[in-house]
Amino acid sequence: MVKLDPYLNFDGTCEEAFNLYKSVFGGKLSEVMRMGDMEGMEVPEAYKDHVMHVSLQLPNNLLMGSDVVPGMGNPLRPGNNNYIYIAADSREEADRLFSELSAGGEVEMPMEDMFWGDYFGSFKDRFGIWWMVGYSFLSDTV
Repeated sequence: MVKLDPYLNFDGTCEEAFNLYKSVFGGKLSEVMRMGDMEGMEVPEAYKDHVMHVSLQLPNNLLMGSDVVPGMGNPLRPGNNNYIYIAADSREEADRLFSELSAGGEVEMPMEDMFWGDYFGSFKDRFGIWWMVGYSFLSDTV
């Protein structure tokens, strides 16, 4: 079964926002991954402490987020500050969902194996909605 979770982008305030969300909703915050912690990734010094990824696990939902670094990917602007993340059950399902939803849209990042261990891609569909599709290899080992 496909699971849909919101993914929020921020302009340097991700950690502050997620601390607020945790205080409001409860749940468990994941360890914050910082931009400067990523090996092989060139990040300007001023952005090394920005959040690369954080998640807030709630009883029935997962809220995820990151900061956007200028010059690295799409700049943050109204409309791309939130995505819908699809957690697929297999690589094949991830490919199907990505292909069907992105048809006629704009691919931001094609499906590929990522350094954090997931199979992942992102795009804007033909209606202007931003999506992320991911399959976690960890699902195969659990």
